[in-house]
Amino acid sequence: MICGLLLLQPAQDYDTLKWEKNSQLTWKDFKGKIPISSRAAATTASGITYRYSASGNRDSFDVNFDVHAMFYPTKSWYNPELCDKAILQHEQLHFDISELYARTLLKRLSEQSYTRQNVKAKVKNIYKEVSKELNDFQNLYDQETNFSRNAEEQQLWNKKTSILLED
Repeated sequence: MICGLLLLQPAQDYDTLKWEKNSQLTWKDFKGKIPISSRAAATTASGITYRYSASGNRDSFDVNFDVHAMFYPTKSWYNPELCDKAILQHEQLHFDISELYARTLLKRLSEQSYTRQNVKAKVKNIYKEVSKELNDFQNLYDQETNFSRNAEEQQLWNKKTSILLED
């Protein structure tokens, strides 16, 4: 089976599901249409969204962040004829990986100091860096698991990701 992944920039016009610790995706969450030319069994559209608010003056400047991993149901799809429980778990892990990188983004944003002049550019640059790292990690996941076909490697990724999410 070939599975796909689509990373989306923050967008307000999509139906979304926020990542939650004890919540798992089901096939009912995948509401997108199967592309005619696709050979993939499923595609998970997930990514990181963020918002921030800033206040203060020249001497004291505070920035607060709201960062989440999101799943986009209408951009995610699956082919019922090709999919099973193992593929759903593979797709869930794509969403879980997005959560790991949402945490990375929040950590990096929180470690910075900002001024009124640089906050927008700094936040945008950090977001771009983390988004690239997320995309690279998602691709590595698909490569190493061979899109869920390598069951042994899939189990290693499941364990590794589960441990990282506990932190």
